Amino acid sequence: MLMWRRKRVKTLDRSFKTGAALCFIFTLFIVHHGLAANGAGPILGTWLTRDRDAKISIYECGGKKYCGKIVWVKDGPKTDEKNPDAALRNRPVLGLEIMKGFSYEGKNRWAGGRLYDPKSGNTYRGVMRFEPPNRLRLRGYVLLPLFGRTDTWTKMEGPDR
Repeated sequence: MLMWRRKRVKTLDRSFKTGAALCFIFTLFIVHHGLAANGAGPILGTWLTRDRDAKISIYECGGKKYCGKIVWVKDGPKTDEKNPDAALRNRPVLGLEIMKGFSYEGKNRWAGGRLYDPKSGNTYRGVMRFEPPNRLRLRGYVLLPLFGRTDTWTKMEGPDR
């Protein structure tokens, strides 16, 4: 009878340890994926460009990708006159999607997207890095990030954003 109880205690002890280990692994999985999914939080919202002449709204555009469009222009609506496609030169800049396809890579960094510059009509590959508390550094480049330009935007807070 005593031997049976010892085996039963060992079996219960082993199953408790296995359950605790599975619970721990499951918790790590949930925390990791929850943090990765919430990684976009700091960049979502409205940003003022370096020259303070436009506001860009960054939003999730499907499949954990992030995009941005112009929601305010200092001197009123303008057209996309520098666009290399002549058919698109009459479209308004207001509402124009200038950022596409950015994915969160971790450590406050987004990459794999495209940046369109309506001032020049050029499209660049892009990377973004959020710098707390309210700065976003965007780097647009042609072949390698070494050959590019960096802009810093400021997050808009309050009712006038």
